[in-house]
Amino acid sequence: MSCLPRLGAFLFLLLSLAACAAAPARTAKEPAYTPLLLVSVDGLRADALGRGDTPVLDALAREGVQAEGMRPSFPALTFPNHYTLVTGLRPDHHGVVHNSMKDPQLGRFVVADKQAATVAGWWQAEPLWTTAERAGIATAVWAWPGATAERDGVLPRQGQAFDANIPLDERVERVAAWVAAPQGPRPGLVAMYFEMVDGAGHDHGPGSEQARAAIRTVDAAIGQLLARLEAAGVVPNVVVVSDHGMADARNFLAVEDIAAMEEAEVVSIGQVIGLVPRAGYGDVLRARLPGRHAQYQCWEKERIPARLHYGSHPRIPPIVCQMDEGWNALPRAMIERRNAEGRRDAGAHGYDPDLPSMRAVFLAHGPAFRRGLRLPVFDNVDVYPLLARLVGVQPQPGDGNPQTLLPALQAP
Repeated sequence: MSCLPRLGAFLFLLLSLAACAAAPARTAKEPAYTPLLLVSVDGLRADALGRGDTPVLDALAREGVQAEGMRPSFPALTFPNHYTLVTGLRPDHHGVVHNSMKDPQLGRFVVADKQAATVAGWWQAEPLWTTAERAGIATAVWAWPGATAERDGVLPRQGQAFDANIPLDERVERVAAWVAAPQGPRPGLVAMYFEMVDGAGHDHGPGSEQARAAIRTVDAAIGQLLARLEAAGVVPNVVVVSDHGMADARNFLAVEDIAAMEEAEVVSIGQVIGLVPRAGYGDVLRARLPGRHAQYQCWEKERIPARLHYGSHPRIPPIVCQMDEGWNALPRAMIERRNAEGRRDAGAHGYDPDLPSMRAVFLAHGPAFRRGLRLPVFDNVDVYPLLARLVGVQPQPGDGNPQTLLPALQAP
Protein backbone atom coordinates (compact mmCIF):
# COMPACT_ATOMS: atom_id res chain seq x y z
CA MET A 1 0.00 0.00 0.00
CA SER A 2 1.28 3.48 -0.70
CA CYS A 3 1.86 5.86 2.17
CA LEU A 4 -0.40 8.76 3.12
CA PRO A 5 -0.36 11.25 0.22
CA ARG A 6 2.56 13.64 0.54
CA LEU A 7 2.16 16.05 3.45
CA GLY A 8 5.46 17.83 2.91
CA ALA A 9 8.83 17.32 4.47
CA PHE A 10 7.68 17.56 8.06
CA LEU A 11 5.15 14.76 7.91
CA PHE A 12 7.41 12.71 5.67
CA LEU A 13 9.94 12.60 8.48
CA LEU A 14 7.23 12.20 11.09
CA LEU A 15 5.62 9.18 9.53
CA SER A 16 8.93 7.59 8.36
CA LEU A 17 9.71 4.95 5.82
CA ALA A 18 9.51 2.32 8.50
CA ALA A 19 5.83 2.98 8.97
CA CYS A 20 5.24 2.53 5.26
CA ALA A 21 7.14 -0.73 5.23
CA ALA A 22 4.97 -1.98 8.08
CA ALA A 23 1.74 -1.27 6.21
CA PRO A 24 -0.06 -4.46 5.24
CA ALA A 25 -0.41 -5.25 1.56
CA ARG A 26 -3.85 -5.06 -0.01
CA THR A 27 -4.98 -7.53 -2.60
CA ALA A 28 -6.18 -6.33 -5.97
CA LYS A 29 -9.78 -7.26 -5.14
CA GLU A 30 -9.82 -5.68 -1.68
CA PRO A 31 -11.41 -2.21 -1.74
CA ALA A 32 -9.47 0.68 -0.28
CA TYR A 33 -10.31 1.50 3.31
CA THR A 34 -10.58 5.28 3.43
CA PRO A 35 -12.42 6.42 6.56
CA LEU A 36 -13.36 10.00 7.25
CA LEU A 37 -11.32 11.40 10.13
CA LEU A 38 -13.09 14.48 11.49
CA VAL A 39 -11.04 16.45 14.03
CA SER A 40 -12.21 19.49 16.00
CA VAL A 41 -9.80 21.83 17.78
CA ASP A 42 -12.04 23.89 20.05
CA GLY A 43 -11.34 27.62 19.92
CA LEU A 44 -8.68 27.54 17.18
CA ARG A 45 -8.77 30.79 15.22
CA ALA A 46 -8.45 30.58 11.47
CA ASP A 47 -5.49 32.94 11.53
CA ALA A 48 -3.57 30.79 14.05
CA LEU A 49 -2.29 28.57 11.24
CA GLY A 50 0.92 29.37 9.40
CA ARG A 51 2.61 31.04 12.35
CA GLY A 52 5.08 28.32 13.22
CA ASP A 53 2.94 26.53 15.81
CA THR A 54 1.09 24.14 13.48
CA PRO A 55 3.54 22.24 11.24
CA VAL A 56 1.21 19.25 10.91
CA LEU A 57 -1.89 21.27 10.10
CA ASP A 58 0.09 23.56 7.80
CA ALA A 59 1.35 20.53 5.87
CA LEU A 60 -2.17 19.17 5.54
CA ALA A 61 -3.40 22.56 4.32
CA ARG A 62 -0.51 23.05 1.92
CA GLU A 63 -1.08 19.70 0.24
CA GLY A 64 -4.88 19.80 0.52
CA VAL A 65 -7.68 22.33 0.95
CA GLN A 66 -7.78 25.30 3.30
CA ALA A 67 -10.43 27.96 3.79
CA GLU A 68 -9.61 31.54 4.62
CA GLY A 69 -11.96 30.97 7.51
CA MET A 70 -15.25 29.39 8.46
CA ARG A 71 -18.08 31.51 9.85
CA PRO A 72 -19.64 29.96 12.98
CA SER A 73 -23.37 29.89 13.50
CA PHE A 74 -24.94 32.18 16.08
CA PRO A 75 -24.23 31.98 18.95
CA ALA A 76 -20.50 31.40 18.43
CA LEU A 77 -20.29 28.90 21.28
CA THR A 78 -19.00 25.35 21.61
CA PHE A 79 -22.02 23.06 21.90
CA PRO A 80 -24.26 24.85 19.36
CA ASN A 81 -21.56 24.87 16.70
CA HIS A 82 -20.30 21.35 17.22
CA TYR A 83 -23.82 20.07 16.71
CA THR A 84 -24.25 22.29 13.65
CA LEU A 85 -21.14 20.74 12.08
CA VAL A 86 -22.55 17.21 12.33
CA THR A 87 -26.19 18.02 11.47
CA GLY A 88 -25.98 20.86 8.95
CA LEU A 89 -28.61 22.76 10.94
CA ARG A 90 -28.42 26.12 12.63
CA PRO A 91 -28.76 26.10 16.44
CA ASP A 92 -32.21 27.64 15.95
CA HIS A 93 -33.21 24.40 14.21
CA HIS A 94 -31.32 21.64 16.05
CA GLY A 95 -32.27 22.87 19.52
CA VAL A 96 -28.86 23.39 21.12
CA VAL A 97 -29.38 27.14 21.19
CA HIS A 98 -26.67 27.99 23.73
CA ASN A 99 -24.17 26.36 26.06
CA SER A 100 -26.71 27.20 28.80
CA MET A 101 -30.38 26.56 28.08
CA LYS A 102 -33.72 26.08 29.75
CA ASP A 103 -36.55 23.84 28.56
CA PRO A 104 -39.97 23.61 30.26
CA GLN A 105 -39.94 19.80 30.11
CA LEU A 106 -36.22 19.02 30.45
CA GLY A 107 -35.13 21.72 32.90
CA ARG A 108 -31.67 23.29 32.74
CA PHE A 109 -28.76 22.43 30.48
CA VAL A 110 -25.18 23.54 31.08
CA VAL A 111 -22.05 22.18 29.41
CA ALA A 112 -20.56 20.96 32.67
CA ASP A 113 -23.53 18.66 33.31
CA LYS A 114 -22.45 15.36 31.75
CA GLN A 115 -25.74 13.72 32.67
CA ALA A 116 -27.78 16.35 30.84
CA ALA A 117 -25.63 15.77 27.75
CA THR A 118 -26.89 12.17 27.59
CA VAL A 119 -30.56 13.23 27.43
CA ALA A 120 -31.70 12.81 23.85
CA GLY A 121 -34.34 15.53 24.09
CA TRP A 122 -31.75 18.29 24.12
CA TRP A 123 -30.39 17.22 20.72
CA GLN A 124 -33.27 17.67 18.27
CA ALA A 125 -31.64 16.56 15.03
CA GLU A 126 -30.01 13.42 13.71
CA PRO A 127 -26.19 13.66 13.76
CA LEU A 128 -23.96 12.17 11.10
CA TRP A 129 -22.88 9.20 13.22
CA THR A 130 -26.50 8.12 13.71
CA THR A 131 -27.22 8.35 9.98
CA ALA A 132 -24.10 6.30 9.28
CA GLU A 133 -24.96 3.62 11.85
CA ARG A 134 -28.48 3.32 10.41
CA ALA A 135 -26.85 2.73 7.02
CA GLY A 136 -24.67 -0.05 8.46
CA ILE A 137 -21.51 2.07 8.61
CA ALA A 138 -19.64 1.77 11.90
CA THR A 139 -18.64 4.99 13.64
CA ALA A 140 -16.21 5.94 16.41
CA VAL A 141 -16.52 9.25 18.28
CA TRP A 142 -14.26 10.74 20.94
CA ALA A 143 -15.89 13.42 23.12
CA TRP A 144 -17.84 15.22 20.39
CA PRO A 145 -20.73 17.16 21.96
CA GLY A 146 -23.96 15.23 21.51
CA ALA A 147 -22.35 11.83 20.94
CA THR A 148 -23.33 10.46 24.37
CA ALA A 149 -27.07 10.94 23.74
CA GLU A 150 -28.89 8.03 22.16
CA ARG A 151 -31.07 8.80 19.19
CA ASP A 152 -33.76 6.14 18.78
CA GLY A 153 -31.44 3.82 20.68
CA VAL A 154 -28.46 4.46 18.39
CA LEU A 155 -25.01 5.49 19.63
CA PRO A 156 -21.63 5.43 17.89
CA ARG A 157 -20.23 1.90 17.69
CA GLN A 158 -17.17 3.06 19.65
CA GLY A 159 -17.32 6.10 21.90
CA GLN A 160 -15.79 8.02 24.76
CA ALA A 161 -17.44 10.81 26.73
CA PHE A 162 -15.44 13.96 27.35
CA ASP A 163 -12.87 13.49 30.11
CA ALA A 164 -10.17 16.14 30.44
CA ASN A 165 -8.16 13.84 32.71
CA ILE A 166 -7.33 11.36 29.95
CA PRO A 167 -3.80 12.12 28.69
CA LEU A 168 -3.41 13.10 25.06
CA ASP A 169 -1.20 10.12 24.25
CA GLU A 170 -3.84 7.75 25.55
CA ARG A 171 -6.55 9.48 23.54
CA VAL A 172 -4.54 9.15 20.36
CA GLU A 173 -3.71 5.50 20.99
CA ARG A 174 -7.31 4.56 21.73
CA VAL A 175 -8.68 6.34 18.67
CA ALA A 176 -5.98 4.77 16.53
CA ALA A 177 -6.93 1.37 17.91
CA TRP A 178 -10.58 1.93 16.95
CA VAL A 179 -9.39 2.31 13.36
CA ALA A 180 -6.37 0.03 13.14
CA ALA A 181 -7.56 -2.83 15.34
CA PRO A 182 -11.32 -2.43 15.61
CA GLN A 183 -13.58 -4.60 17.72
CA GLY A 184 -15.97 -5.34 14.90
CA PRO A 185 -16.34 -3.50 11.58
CA ARG A 186 -13.79 -0.81 10.81
CA PRO A 187 -15.38 2.62 11.27
CA GLY A 188 -16.23 4.69 8.23
CA LEU A 189 -16.46 7.82 10.39
CA VAL A 190 -14.01 8.70 13.15
CA ALA A 191 -14.56 11.98 15.02
CA MET A 192 -12.25 13.41 17.66
CA TYR A 193 -12.44 16.54 19.83
CA PHE A 194 -9.59 18.51 21.48
CA GLU A 195 -10.38 21.12 24.16
CA MET A 196 -6.93 22.47 25.16
CA VAL A 197 -6.67 25.46 22.82
CA ASP A 198 -10.03 26.83 23.96
CA GLY A 199 -9.09 26.54 27.63
CA ALA A 200 -5.74 28.27 27.18
CA GLY A 201 -7.35 30.99 25.09
CA HIS A 202 -9.94 31.71 27.79
CA ASP A 203 -7.37 31.76 30.58
CA HIS A 204 -4.58 33.68 28.89
CA GLY A 205 -5.84 35.16 25.62
CA PRO A 206 -5.64 33.85 22.05
CA GLY A 207 -2.20 35.33 21.35
CA SER A 208 -0.59 34.27 24.62
CA GLU A 209 2.35 31.92 24.86
CA GLN A 210 0.13 29.52 26.80
CA ALA A 211 -2.39 29.42 23.95
CA ARG A 212 0.39 28.93 21.40
CA ALA A 213 1.80 26.09 23.49
CA ALA A 214 -1.62 24.43 23.55
CA ILE A 215 -1.85 24.78 19.78
CA ARG A 216 1.55 23.13 19.38
CA THR A 217 0.51 20.29 21.69
CA VAL A 218 -2.69 19.55 19.78
CA ASP A 219 -0.94 19.87 16.42
CA ALA A 220 1.60 17.27 17.53
CA ALA A 221 -1.17 14.96 18.75
CA ILE A 222 -2.86 15.11 15.35
CA GLY A 223 0.47 14.27 13.76
CA GLN A 224 0.86 11.33 16.12
CA LEU A 225 -2.60 10.05 15.20
CA LEU A 226 -1.87 10.31 11.48
CA ALA A 227 1.41 8.48 12.00
CA ARG A 228 -0.36 5.65 13.83
CA LEU A 229 -2.92 5.33 11.06
CA GLU A 230 -0.20 5.40 8.41
CA ALA A 231 1.67 2.65 10.20
CA ALA A 232 -1.53 0.58 10.05
CA GLY A 233 -1.88 1.20 6.33
CA VAL A 234 -4.90 3.48 6.70
CA VAL A 235 -5.20 6.46 4.33
CA PRO A 236 -8.02 8.62 5.68
CA ASN A 237 -9.80 11.62 4.30
CA VAL A 238 -9.01 14.18 6.98
CA VAL A 239 -11.20 17.19 7.79
CA VAL A 240 -9.98 19.52 10.55
CA VAL A 241 -12.36 22.15 11.89
CA SER A 242 -12.89 24.36 14.88
CA ASP A 243 -16.17 25.53 16.33
CA HIS A 244 -15.30 29.21 16.61
CA GLY A 245 -12.37 31.53 17.10
CA MET A 246 -11.28 33.47 20.18
CA ALA A 247 -11.01 37.17 20.99
CA ASP A 248 -9.11 39.14 23.59
CA ALA A 249 -11.73 39.85 26.26
CA ARG A 250 -10.71 41.54 29.49
CA ASN A 251 -13.72 43.72 30.23
CA PHE A 252 -16.57 42.71 32.52
CA LEU A 253 -20.05 44.10 33.03
CA ALA A 254 -22.41 42.97 35.77
CA VAL A 255 -25.42 41.32 34.18
CA GLU A 256 -27.53 43.08 36.83
CA ASP A 257 -26.63 46.31 35.04
CA ILE A 258 -28.48 44.98 32.01
CA ALA A 259 -31.50 43.70 33.94
CA ALA A 260 -31.96 43.59 37.69
CA MET A 261 -32.64 40.19 39.25
CA GLU A 262 -36.17 41.21 40.20
CA GLU A 263 -36.82 42.20 36.56
CA ALA A 264 -35.70 39.07 34.72
CA GLU A 265 -34.51 35.51 35.00
CA VAL A 266 -31.07 35.26 33.43
CA VAL A 267 -30.95 32.06 31.36
CA SER A 268 -27.48 32.58 29.91
CA ILE A 269 -24.50 34.79 30.71
CA GLY A 270 -21.16 35.56 29.10
CA GLN A 271 -21.34 37.03 25.60
CA VAL A 272 -24.89 36.13 24.53
CA ILE A 273 -27.28 36.98 27.33
CA GLY A 274 -30.74 35.40 27.50
CA LEU A 275 -33.40 37.11 29.61
CA VAL A 276 -36.91 36.01 30.58
CA PRO A 277 -38.87 38.97 32.00
CA ARG A 278 -40.50 38.27 35.33
CA ALA A 279 -44.20 38.90 35.89
CA GLY A 280 -44.99 42.58 35.64
CA TYR A 281 -41.66 43.56 34.02
CA GLY A 282 -42.20 42.46 30.43
CA ASP A 283 -43.29 45.86 29.15
CA VAL A 284 -40.55 47.62 31.14
CA LEU A 285 -37.76 45.51 29.69
CA ARG A 286 -39.16 45.54 26.16
CA ALA A 287 -39.25 49.32 26.31
CA ARG A 288 -35.76 49.71 27.79
CA LEU A 289 -33.52 46.97 26.40
CA PRO A 290 -33.97 46.53 22.64
CA GLY A 291 -31.47 48.62 20.72
CA ARG A 292 -27.90 49.80 21.09
CA HIS A 293 -26.21 50.26 24.48
CA ALA A 294 -22.67 51.21 25.41
CA GLN A 295 -21.17 47.70 25.51
CA TYR A 296 -23.94 45.56 24.02
CA GLN A 297 -27.10 45.47 21.97
CA CYS A 298 -30.38 43.70 22.66
CA TRP A 299 -33.29 42.38 20.62
CA GLU A 300 -36.65 40.83 21.24
CA LYS A 301 -36.25 37.31 19.89
CA GLU A 302 -38.65 37.95 17.00
CA ARG A 303 -36.51 40.90 15.86
CA ILE A 304 -33.04 39.35 15.95
CA PRO A 305 -31.33 40.26 12.64
CA ALA A 306 -32.09 37.78 9.86
CA ARG A 307 -28.37 37.31 9.11
CA LEU A 308 -28.00 35.54 12.48
CA HIS A 309 -30.65 32.89 11.64
CA TYR A 310 -31.80 32.85 15.26
CA GLY A 311 -34.98 33.51 17.15
CA SER A 312 -37.65 30.94 16.29
CA HIS A 313 -36.81 28.08 18.67
CA PRO A 314 -38.89 28.03 21.88
CA ARG A 315 -35.75 27.60 24.02
CA ILE A 316 -34.51 31.03 22.97
CA PRO A 317 -35.46 33.53 25.69
CA PRO A 318 -37.73 36.47 24.86
CA ILE A 319 -34.85 38.97 25.02
CA VAL A 320 -31.34 38.29 23.73
CA CYS A 321 -28.38 40.62 24.20
CA GLN A 322 -25.07 40.40 22.33
CA MET A 323 -22.00 41.77 24.08
CA ASP A 324 -19.48 43.78 22.08
CA GLU A 325 -16.19 42.10 21.28
CA GLY A 326 -13.96 42.10 24.35
CA TRP A 327 -16.81 42.34 26.88
CA ASN A 328 -18.33 39.69 29.17
CA ALA A 329 -21.52 39.97 31.23
CA LEU A 330 -21.46 37.98 34.47
CA PRO A 331 -23.34 38.17 37.77
CA ARG A 332 -21.81 40.83 39.98
CA ALA A 333 -21.02 38.30 42.72
CA MET A 334 -19.10 36.17 40.22
CA ILE A 335 -17.06 39.15 39.05
CA GLU A 336 -16.24 40.09 42.65
CA ARG A 337 -15.24 36.52 43.46
CA ARG A 338 -12.97 36.30 40.43
CA ASN A 339 -11.34 39.59 41.35
CA ALA A 340 -10.80 38.41 44.93
CA GLU A 341 -9.21 35.19 43.65
CA GLY A 342 -6.98 37.11 41.27
CA ARG A 343 -8.50 35.50 38.19
CA ARG A 344 -7.92 37.47 35.04
CA ASP A 345 -9.65 35.67 32.20
CA ALA A 346 -8.26 37.12 29.01
CA GLY A 347 -10.13 35.50 26.10
CA ALA A 348 -13.69 34.74 25.03
CA HIS A 349 -15.87 33.84 22.08
CA GLY A 350 -19.60 34.08 21.51
CA TYR A 351 -19.29 37.41 19.72
CA ASP A 352 -20.78 38.39 16.37
CA PRO A 353 -20.01 35.52 13.94
CA ASP A 354 -19.01 38.02 11.23
CA LEU A 355 -16.02 39.23 13.28
CA PRO A 356 -12.62 38.00 11.99
CA SER A 357 -11.72 36.89 15.53
CA MET A 358 -14.63 34.42 15.50
CA ARG A 359 -13.60 32.71 12.27
CA ALA A 360 -13.00 29.00 12.66
CA VAL A 361 -10.58 26.66 10.90
CA PHE A 362 -11.43 24.45 7.95
CA LEU A 363 -8.88 22.30 6.16
CA ALA A 364 -9.11 18.97 4.36
CA HIS A 365 -6.65 16.45 3.00
CA GLY A 366 -6.79 12.97 1.55
CA PRO A 367 -7.59 10.94 -1.55
CA ALA A 368 -10.95 12.68 -2.06
CA PHE A 369 -9.56 16.22 -2.01
CA ARG A 370 -7.80 18.49 -4.44
CA ARG A 371 -4.30 19.69 -3.68
CA GLY A 372 -3.27 23.25 -2.90
CA LEU A 373 -6.80 24.71 -3.06
CA ARG A 374 -7.73 27.85 -1.15
CA LEU A 375 -11.37 28.68 -0.41
CA PRO A 376 -13.03 31.91 0.74
CA VAL A 377 -14.86 32.24 4.06
CA PHE A 378 -18.05 30.15 4.19
CA ASP A 379 -20.75 29.24 6.73
CA ASN A 380 -20.15 26.18 8.88
CA VAL A 381 -23.57 24.71 7.98
CA ASP A 382 -22.02 23.92 4.59
CA VAL A 383 -19.64 21.34 6.08
CA TYR A 384 -22.24 18.65 6.84
CA PRO A 385 -23.20 17.84 3.21
CA LEU A 386 -19.51 17.28 2.45
CA LEU A 387 -19.07 15.00 5.46
CA ALA A 388 -22.13 12.93 4.52
CA ARG A 389 -20.80 12.56 0.99
CA LEU A 390 -17.41 11.36 2.27
CA VAL A 391 -19.00 8.84 4.63
CA GLY A 392 -21.28 7.62 1.85
CA VAL A 393 -24.70 8.38 3.30
CA GLN A 394 -27.67 10.45 2.17
CA PRO A 395 -27.58 13.67 4.19
CA GLN A 396 -30.51 14.70 6.32
CA PRO A 397 -32.32 17.91 5.27
CA GLY A 398 -30.34 20.89 6.51
CA ASP A 399 -29.56 24.57 6.29
CA GLY A 400 -26.27 24.25 4.40
CA ASN A 401 -25.49 24.59 0.71
CA PRO A 402 -24.15 21.29 -0.71
CA GLN A 403 -22.50 23.17 -3.58
CA THR A 404 -20.19 25.27 -1.40
CA LEU A 405 -17.51 22.63 -0.84
CA LEU A 406 -17.88 20.57 -4.02
CA PRO A 407 -14.90 22.41 -5.56
CA ALA A 408 -12.74 20.91 -2.79
CA LEU A 409 -13.22 17.40 -4.14
CA GLN A 410 -11.12 15.67 -6.76
CA ALA A 411 -14.22 14.55 -8.63
CA PRO A 412 -17.14 16.72 -7.50
